[in-house]
Amino acid sequence: MPQIIASIDQGTTSTRCMLFDYEGKVLSAAQKEHAQIYPKPGWVEHDPMEIWQSTQEVVDRCLATASVNPKDILALGITNQRETTLVWDKKTGEPFGNAVVWQDTRTKEMCDALAQVGGIDCFRDQTGLPLATYFSGPKINWILDNSRDARVAAQRGEALFGNIDTWLIWWLTGGPNGGSHVTDVTNASRTLLMNLETLDWDANLLDVFGIPHQILPRIVPSSDPQTWGSTKMTGPFRAEVPVCGDLGDQQAALVGQACFSPGEAKNTYGTGCFMLLNTGKEIVHSKSGLLTTVAYQLGDTEAIFALEGSVAITGALIQWLRDNLGLIENSPDVETLAREVPDNGGVYFVPAFSGLFAPYWRSDARGVIAGLTRFTNKNHIARAALEATAFQTREVLEAMQEDSKVELSQLKVDGGMVANELLMQFQADILNVPVVRPKLSETTALGAAYAAGLAVGFWNNVNELRANWNQDKFWQPQMDSETRQALFNNWKKAVTRTFNWIE
Repeated sequence: MPQIIASIDQGTTSTRCMLFDYEGKVLSAAQKEHAQIYPKPGWVEHDPMEIWQSTQEVVDRCLATASVNPKDILALGITNQRETTLVWDKKTGEPFGNAVVWQDTRTKEMCDALAQVGGIDCFRDQTGLPLATYFSGPKINWILDNSRDARVAAQRGEALFGNIDTWLIWWLTGGPNGGSHVTDVTNASRTLLMNLETLDWDANLLDVFGIPHQILPRIVPSSDPQTWGSTKMTGPFRAEVPVCGDLGDQQAALVGQACFSPGEAKNTYGTGCFMLLNTGKEIVHSKSGLLTTVAYQLGDTEAIFALEGSVAITGALIQWLRDNLGLIENSPDVETLAREVPDNGGVYFVPAFSGLFAPYWRSDARGVIAGLTRFTNKNHIARAALEATAFQTREVLEAMQEDSKVELSQLKVDGGMVANELLMQFQADILNVPVVRPKLSETTALGAAYAAGLAVGFWNNVNELRANWNQDKFWQPQMDSETRQALFNNWKKAVTRTFNWIE
């Protein structure tokens, strides 16, 4: 029987399970969406129990579709939406309220108060991150102070914190009955609580955010031959599968794109948009509004770091056109609508629904559509929504080149939006850099599989993973420099209109 690696990809809008062979080919896949909960403006939540239930369902469907023996699965890797935060009762597994999603801005007052004392970069030396609502640390504090009994349980050692990777690993390996409470270095590096130099929780930061150390998971490598336990015979895999790979979703995509050398970069187009540049063993602190993050750590080797540019709203804007405005019935319809006009008609859509992330870090910003006239129609709105993703990516790329002094020769892309060929051509045009799509665009799940497979020796080294990467399509820039610059100048002007909306 064939040997297989399994991957669970728990994202912002859906959960999927995928099975891979040695060549990185997908043998089976299943996916299910989960509810997006918006209790107040700026608040975004998920039901953790719904996510766990969805995970069990997609595993079951994936295995049934493939008709494989679960005993042929050598290892399991997890990848997850990062920064989404929950605290739960370690005896029962019951969460202390919904998970607070990475896009959520409810901790703005706390972050603003800390920034008034030390500035937005007061923790950047330790963590590589600005002070922002994006990260887990402020969210943990909010949950402990605002969820019934959470603070008391935490002080008694009866509560556990985790991002979604930790939550799923805990349940998969037994939950209340001895489940493993771990997170990997990439996810830990997104909390505002881990010191990049020590790769451990920083006691001073825990004091600042009022977080008891005993609720935190153990920090482990992204690919760990020691494993963190196995799935249970009574669980969704119906077999004891070692759980030994864990990567935050964007780092998983970097691994899935085989960007293992310093200077290699990828951009993932999902709910948000995330560009990562491998900087090797060097911790490069950004002066241009980017994040310094752990890219991955394979076993007992040294950690590899990356610069990251995070954009909050890209694919989520297309979902907004579909769900909130009813402008389209299905997300792919936006390309058909946008192709009916030759350009954006002077319209620019800045989707600062949760403030602006890199390179601005403005939680006071809110979304605007600028340049509207009587000439504007729904096609221009659709085109402006697509172009917003490309413009935001250019801002991130410019910041990345400024920090790293590396000029990219091409940009590897992945994620759901790369099927939109109008967007991919405009991306190449506005960057003036070729854009390359791999044959497998869902590289996030593949990266988690690689981490697990390396841990158990299914793949021996990263060179074997590089050999699996294959190009699907290549877009060359076609826009003249004058048009490119004029469009970008208007975009920058539109961005300034989003500032200072929230007092």
